[in-house]
Order: sequence, then C-alpha cells, then structure tokens
Amino acid sequence: MKKYGSIITSLLLSAGLLAGCGSNQAAPEQKKEGQKQTEENAEFPVKVKDAADTEVTIEKEPQKIISLIPSNTEILFAMDLADRVAGVTDNDNYPEEAMKKEKVGGMDFNVEKIIGLQPDLVLAHESGAHNSAEGLKQLRDAGIDVVVVNEAQSFDEVYESMEMIGESTGETDKAEELISDMKNGLAEVEKKASEITEDERKTVFVEVSPSPEIYTAGKDTFMNEILEKVGAENAAAAQAGWLKMSEEEIVKLNPDAIVTTYGYYSPEPVKQVTGREGWESVTAVKEKAVYDVHSDKLTRPGPRLIEGVEELANAIYPDVFAK
Repeated sequence: MKKYGSIITSLLLSAGLLAGCGSNQAAPEQKKEGQKQTEENAEFPVKVKDAADTEVTIEKEPQKIISLIPSNTEILFAMDLADRVAGVTDNDNYPEEAMKKEKVGGMDFNVEKIIGLQPDLVLAHESGAHNSAEGLKQLRDAGIDVVVVNEAQSFDEVYESMEMIGESTGETDKAEELISDMKNGLAEVEKKASEITEDERKTVFVEVSPSPEIYTAGKDTFMNEILEKVGAENAAAAQAGWLKMSEEEIVKLNPDAIVTTYGYYSPEPVKQVTGREGWESVTAVKEKAVYDVHSDKLTRPGPRLIEGVEELANAIYPDVFAK
C-alpha cells in the first residue's frame, strides 16, 4: 500500500504545479502573550520520536523551519507559524502566503539551498524519506534538526502528524486546538451520515487520476475510511490498497456515484468521465451523479481535510448534508 501511496502522492504533487486587526499599541502585547504561552506549552530541549524511528533532540525553539511537503506546510500555517517558515517546496500551493516563501525544490530537494537558508528545523516526510535518505543525512551532518513526519493513512495518523509538528515547534497547544477542531467537524459529518438508511446508501467509485491510467483506492486506505465516514460504500473495496483499474472493470462495478479528485489540475473532469465510450449504462453516468471534489482538500492530510470530507459528503448526499 505504501508503494502505491507514494505513486499517487507523486502524481498529485507534480500535477499540482498540480493581516490582523488592532492598534499599534495592542500588537506588542499580543506578541508578548504569544511568547509567554509558548514558554508555558513547551520547555526546550524536547525529544521527538519521528516516523523514521529516530529520537530527535531539539535544543531550542526553532525560529527558521523548512517544510518538505505541502501537508506539513499547511499544518505550520494553520498553527500561526508563518513567520517561522523559511522555505517550502515547489509543490506548495496553499495558503497563498506559502507560495511567496523561498523554494527548496520538489521531491528532490536542494540540499545546498536548504543549508544556505540556515534553518533550525527541517520537517521531512515519511513518504519521501527513503528516497532522500542521503540528502537528509547531509542536513543532519550540517547540524540541522530533521524530523520525519509520519505518512498519514487514517484520521488518527493525521492527528499524530499534527502532534509531532506541535512538539517539534513548541506549539503543542495550537496542535491540540487544530486536532480538536477537526474531530468536532468529523463528528458532525458522522452524525449526519447516521441518518442515511441502508436503502439510501450509495456505492461510490473514486478516481484519483484520469484515463488512461485510472487509479483508485480500495479497502485499507484512508479514502476508504473517508467514504465510510460519510455513509457511502467504496465500489472498489473488494481489493486492498491503491490500485489501477481499466475502464471495463469500472463499468462492471456500476457505481451509484463517481467522484474525481483531479479537477484542480485537469480540465473538465466530469466530462472526461461521462464522455467515455461505453459508459452510458453506468448508473452514476445515467443519474448524472459524477462529481469533482477539490483534490488537495480531500487527499492532503492536513487541516483542510475536513473541508474535503464535507465537500465529498455534500456531493454524494446533498439532501442529507447540504441542509
């Protein structure tokens, strides 16, 4: 599953190429309060056990942070750490402020540029840690703390990622606030989904990449868990992990609804599906139940994930969720 997860991550990342209010007098007080809160929340040095099973000792609160994957970046910005982000990847596209940060390369990051930016902390990611092991070693040898954040395959693992980043930056309280907000949002989705009867339950096929190489998520994937949360049945659940399926195989599944997640970087995804030869008999096409959901919100394990789940739920069951 990890292998196919990395393939899909690569596809989505490459395709993605795929001011506060208040008086001047109030601003210094807010800053002091924030500094005081950080001191109370985390005392340095801290020891972080990362996804590479390495115990990283961070001696001082990091002031210059490099993020090597968009999900880490979104978490940092959601934790109000924009001023401490010194660099991001070429694939970072949210929030808008992140796109203005120094770029350190794509999946093959520029070691020399990162060292030149003199960061205190580099937040790497488990999905690319093996392929970039030599580069990460060079960063460590240069005296930079490197924390490998886990590859999240469930909501609980997304929360773990946030906790790890919170520990590493000294912002544990902000991480817990994010987690609490996500849990509350997910609980609302599950509450509404509980109203769906067995007769109303729909089978859904999720396309994460377009034809001719159509990839989808089977059982034992994060996407499968998301479908279950919104009260739907995964049409591809007979197989496990991320898998490639032919058009003929999908037609035989005859899903009630089809959801694409590549409209952000591929034009007219709904027309791509409904216009396929031989798909006229598919229930989702006949019932005009083909939808595109924002790829980054639904597939990027970060703070906007609940927005993606809500968008998916609204598309599949508008009578239940769009009230």
